[in-house]
Amino acid sequence: MAKKEEKIVPLLPLRGLLVYPTMVLHLDVGREKSVQALEKAMMDDHIIFLTTQRDISIDEPSEEDIFKVGTLTKIKQMLKLPNGTIRVLVEGMQRGEMTKYTDEGDYFSVTALPLDERDSKDAEDEALMRTLLDHFDQYIKLSKKISGETLSTVSDIDEPGRMADIIASHLPLKLKEKQEVLETLDIKERLNKVIEIIHNEKEVLQLEKKIGQRVKRSMERTQKEYYLREQMKAIQKELGDKEGKTGEVDILNSRIEEAGMPDHVKLTALKELERYEKVPSTSAESSVIRNYLDWLISLPWSNATEDRLDLKRAEKILDEDHYGLEKVKDRVLEYLAVQKLTNSLKGPILCLSGPPGVGKTSLAKSVAKSLDRHFVRISLGGVRDESEIRGHRRTYVGAMPGRIIQGMKKAGTINPVFLLDEIDKMSNDFRGDPSSALLEVLDPEQNHTFSDHYIEETYDLSKVMFIATANNLATIPGPLRDRMEIITIAGYTELEKIHIAKDHLLQKQLKDHGLKKSHLQIRESAIRNIVRYHTREAGVRSLERQLASICRKAAKQIVSEEKKKLIITDKNLSDYLGKNKFRYGQAELEDQVGVATGLAYTTVGGDTLSIEVSLSPGKGKLILTGKLGDVMKESAQAAFSFIRSRAKEMNIDENFHEKNDIHIHVPEGAVPKDGPSAGITMATALISALTGRAVRKEVGMTGEITLRGRVLPIGGLKEKTLSAHRAGLTKIILPKDNERDIEDIPESVRSELTFVPVSHLDEVLQHALTGESK
Repeated sequence: MAKKEEKIVPLLPLRGLLVYPTMVLHLDVGREKSVQALEKAMMDDHIIFLTTQRDISIDEPSEEDIFKVGTLTKIKQMLKLPNGTIRVLVEGMQRGEMTKYTDEGDYFSVTALPLDERDSKDAEDEALMRTLLDHFDQYIKLSKKISGETLSTVSDIDEPGRMADIIASHLPLKLKEKQEVLETLDIKERLNKVIEIIHNEKEVLQLEKKIGQRVKRSMERTQKEYYLREQMKAIQKELGDKEGKTGEVDILNSRIEEAGMPDHVKLTALKELERYEKVPSTSAESSVIRNYLDWLISLPWSNATEDRLDLKRAEKILDEDHYGLEKVKDRVLEYLAVQKLTNSLKGPILCLSGPPGVGKTSLAKSVAKSLDRHFVRISLGGVRDESEIRGHRRTYVGAMPGRIIQGMKKAGTINPVFLLDEIDKMSNDFRGDPSSALLEVLDPEQNHTFSDHYIEETYDLSKVMFIATANNLATIPGPLRDRMEIITIAGYTELEKIHIAKDHLLQKQLKDHGLKKSHLQIRESAIRNIVRYHTREAGVRSLERQLASICRKAAKQIVSEEKKKLIITDKNLSDYLGKNKFRYGQAELEDQVGVATGLAYTTVGGDTLSIEVSLSPGKGKLILTGKLGDVMKESAQAAFSFIRSRAKEMNIDENFHEKNDIHIHVPEGAVPKDGPSAGITMATALISALTGRAVRKEVGMTGEITLRGRVLPIGGLKEKTLSAHRAGLTKIILPKDNERDIEDIPESVRSELTFVPVSHLDEVLQHALTGESK
């Protein structure tokens, strides 16, 4: 490389473009100073210095904004275009280095030092040229953007430096890389640099080709699927199946969008829909997926009814539908009041406990009506399979969700009143424990993420108002009972039954039997006699059946005998219902020795229980009959032992147990009897038999006894008191600890009874036994 004299020439800065020596190309020049530089060069020797700007956005570059190494170029032709731009044809002559930069005012000029290159080549140059040509040939085949004629043109070049320049000008290089080639004056180094660049470009092209092929395959597959779908639609149309599976998928997709599902459930539904679309219709899995999607879509995820938080309206509805039951009504009104204040209360879990026929189920319907919510009921009686609650796994044949999810689908809203009827009658076996499965459903802290085996996704039950009904709380497992708020419905008094019959039951039966009020009239005295002499129950089912019987007979008379109006009184009641089935009044007609009336609690309400004691010569054998349970047997043993220990004080022969066999019997022997409240009754009957003192006929008693004669508290006082009132008893002996429960007994019953709280058997005997021995 040899240096020549420096030359002062005009400067033309290029933006995004670079000219190598021997290159011929057109340039469009628009900047004012660049146009002036061209005109200056045309006036002189047509030589101009071309170099590239470092930043193409600068309009008036300074010395620091342009590269020092550029190309001394000869202007071949210049043409002025209509828009004011100059189009110029230039030919690169040789590399040059800017040594001085001058602003001439109208244009820029530089002092440029020409940079020479050697023309001779050696064997290494030849080898490098061949390698470069080989790479360039491969690059052209991969790129397909450069014509084959370019390769022929380049192949004819003998100068190694010029070959490197020409090939570099054809490559899509960054400006910085092109400038590096321009500034590389050593020929071998320049050839190696261009070989390295073209090798990298080749690898990039190969990767692009692979990616392109992959994209093409994907596009071909997509186009193929689209084509096949269109063909399927056409075939379905020809066969008369206008919608087909594709149309069905579109409908399901729109239904999923409209269902208001949470995001995680919606994602699952869309995935299953995608599977459903791909699975053939003839496959068994297709129907399984379709059923699953139908369940997901049909469940209420966000649809809710708005509670009518009007306490007066709710109270009116509850009073119209049910007479009495103040405790339950108050609880519902409390819930409404709190809901009105907070507007965010979780649904309560209520359990209505009481005998059959007291209106537990119909009360739940009235609650739904007063709240203006949807009502749904499921019966749990006899359920012993856990999957009835939690559903079956989808892998099983005939799988379906559990009754809870089925009930929610039926309700159609996320906040219905949900009745779990007969919750005490569930059982368990090898198929699982359904009562344990209900623990999650009835726990306000857990039921917002209830999991059904079939649905799999969590479901929110926290807004549901659950109401359970039960006859016997003893059969409900402790953990389940703990999750519910127990409201006890003891039963109805005689006054309440008469009121219910007049205002509710009779109207319903007249309607059911096609009768009008003008056809049949039942006087209140007749209804009272029906309650007293034809029914003995805590609820009103039997009462309703008796009214239905009267309506049937009345309908027959109206149709066959053409009677226009029938009036039922206490005088002609027996013509319709026959003779009295029960005795109303005293449980016993007179004071008797060895017979005491106890009060018992059963699953159908309270009942009176006669306990009889008989003495016969023997050796002190204690005989217990009447199908008594273990607890009642133990009560009898405790009473017997207490009497033996206090025989002298009670004026009883201390050796009575050696001379007599004692037989304690509870009538209706076929009915099992058990419970911890017959102790004082057994002891009173036994003492009456041993002393000969009669037991007062108007007295009923309940309480457990200890070996020291203490009277222990019992449960179910309200139910027992109502049964005593029905039986015509007027005095109730009860444990002193149960005195607080008297307030729960209706005023109409309390006013007709005398309550005697006792703490020891001595007090019982004072009130229960007559003074004289018979």
